[in-house]
This record gives sequence, C-alpha cells and structure tokens, in this order.
Amino acid sequence: MQKKIGRNDLCWCESGMKYKKCHESFDEKLSWYETQGCMIPSRKIIKNTEQIMGIRKSGEINRAVLDFISDQLRVGMTTEQIDHLIYEKTVALGGLPAPLNFEGFPKSVCTSINDQVCHGIPSSEVYLKDGDIINIDVSTIYQGYFSDSSRMFCIGNVSPEKKKLVAVTKECVELGLAQIKPWGFLGDMGQAVHEHAKNNGYTVVPEIGGHGIGLQFHEEPWVSYVSKKGTDMLLVPGLVFTIEPMVNMGTDQVFVDDNDGWTIYTADGMPSAQWEITVLVTDSGHEILAD
Repeated sequence: MQKKIGRNDLCWCESGMKYKKCHESFDEKLSWYETQGCMIPSRKIIKNTEQIMGIRKSGEINRAVLDFISDQLRVGMTTEQIDHLIYEKTVALGGLPAPLNFEGFPKSVCTSINDQVCHGIPSSEVYLKDGDIINIDVSTIYQGYFSDSSRMFCIGNVSPEKKKLVAVTKECVELGLAQIKPWGFLGDMGQAVHEHAKNNGYTVVPEIGGHGIGLQFHEEPWVSYVSKKGTDMLLVPGLVFTIEPMVNMGTDQVFVDDNDGWTIYTADGMPSAQWEITVLVTDSGHEILAD
C-alpha cells in the first residue's frame, strides 16, 4: 500500500514525531480498509497540523472576502466590478486570488448568473439585474495554502422558484456535510446531496464535482454528488476537500460556452445554483475551513 517505515523513524506526515506515536495505528487501520476493497487516500493528500493551520488561515481570508462582497452587490453592478473588488480585498488581507491565470482563467473570481452553472467570467458588459441569482466563487492562496468557497446571492426581487432553488441547494450542502466523519465514505455525502435535490424536483450535474485542496488548487480526490453510500474514497482525518454540488431546476445536462471555453450553462436554459465549502475530516467529525 504505502512505503514501509520503522516505528522509531520520523512519521511520513512531517509532524516531527516518531511514527509509532503519530500515524502507525492510522496506517494499520487504513491497511485493513484496503484489504476490504476500499478506495483509500494516498499519504500525499493527508494534511498535517501545520498544513491544516495554513489552509485554515487561507479559509479565513476567503470567508472575509465573501462577507465583504455580500455588502457590495446591487442592481446595475457589473461582474467586472465584482472582480476588481474581490482582487483588492484579497490582496489587502494578505492573500492572492487563486483563479487568476489558473490554467488560463483571466479573472480573480467566478461569477455565474442564472443558467450559468459555474466558471462564469466577470465582464464589464454583464450587469446584475433585478431578479438575478448569482454564484460568487472565491478561492484564495495564502502563503502557499489554498481554500475555496462560494455563495449564492439573490439580486433584488427574485422569484419564489429561484429562491427555493437557492435554499434547497444550501440544504444539500448541509445534509452532505452531516455525513462527513472519519472512516465513512465520500459516497455517503454524495447520496445525501443527490437525494435531497431529487426529492425537491431538481437534478445534480453529474460530470462536474468537487476536489481535494490545500497544497494545490485542485488535488485528489474528485468529489461526486451523484454517488452512492458506502462508495468512493474512504474519509480519514487530515483529508481536505470541497463540497460544491451544482443543482439545476431542469435537466442535469450542461454545455461549455464555445466563445470563452470556460462558462458552463444548463442545456435547457433553466436556472442553476451552487454553494461551496472547504471541509476537513477530523478525528471526531469535520471542520469547515472556508464557507
């Protein structure tokens, strides 16, 4: 499974502790789950105490930026203005916007409105209109540590149907989060998310998921929200990833804008909503590192 290490050697997690007092019993338990056919995480994505502290600080900045922008939104504002404010606030707090120039993405934040599922690019030509719903997806780098979270915002007089979609999507995240505990499975969370969306008449986009995060923007595991309980990666203390289901009012089918190569839309033009958090699996349950 993993490279063997002596009990009196320093632990592989770089905690500075001897292996026998740090991750030896953890690895023994992990090895047992592997013999049962479970998908187990590699050591490289298990975060140590120092790394968790860095990701937590990054998440604090990420949360503060979203708190800040929530007070600035108004009808008539451009998404380009949102982008500028996000950049300036992130830098002022000591961070850097992770999306900027990531794989060619040209802006500091994703702004996805109505039928835009995700990865909307801020523009000086896109104005917030009365009745819009918008997802603002903020990601922060702080001293090399990454965090990621997004929120939905209702602009002006939003229809009851859109408000319900926004509310139910947030409930999906909360119900999924309740399933995050050590020695459970990612699929436990995925099934909870999917069932709640379906029970409310919505669909969940199957091909776009969450991701591990912390030392890089996107790490293993890939996180599905249409999975089944007892499947996917084993949840272990030190694992950090995002919960960010994309819930559609209509079909779960989507397409990518050919013009910009980034923005993803619902195939039927119906609204979509998304909330995102960064979560850590702990010894006793979970901790939200960014929301």
